[in-house]
Amino acid sequence: MKFIIDHIFLFAIVILSGGALLWPLLSMRGKRASVLEVTQLINRGKTIIVDVRNPEEFAKGSLPDAKNIPLPELEKRVAELEKFKTRPIVVVCQKGSRSATGVAVLTKAGFAEATSLEGGIDEWTKQGLPLKSPSPAKMSLAK
Repeated sequence: MKFIIDHIFLFAIVILSGGALLWPLLSMRGKRASVLEVTQLINRGKTIIVDVRNPEEFAKGSLPDAKNIPLPELEKRVAELEKFKTRPIVVVCQKGSRSATGVAVLTKAGFAEATSLEGGIDEWTKQGLPLKSPSPAKMSLAK
């Protein structure tokens, strides 16, 4: 006990550091699904993929049939998804943190089946799954 009292500042630093490391895991909200679970949802059909990355990131490659709605615009553009309210919606970003925020926005808007891809596009490609490349027409316009 004397050791703890003598080194209280060190223990405080350790506790604060541990809390800072755990905070991202504890603060993630909404449903999350692994790459395998998302693949199964897509294979069942009728799943909507919403990519909340910015257009530049989206142009580098996306999940097949993904609809790009950048996260800052999601709340304003939620009406575009209104007809898919009863379908499963998978929200995707680069690493999984923005998509968790996107799921919170969609859940608040009444989308009960909104799910975040855990690990995002990075995890998708790490698992060796393909991304849809930008079309050659879009590539030539970018030059």
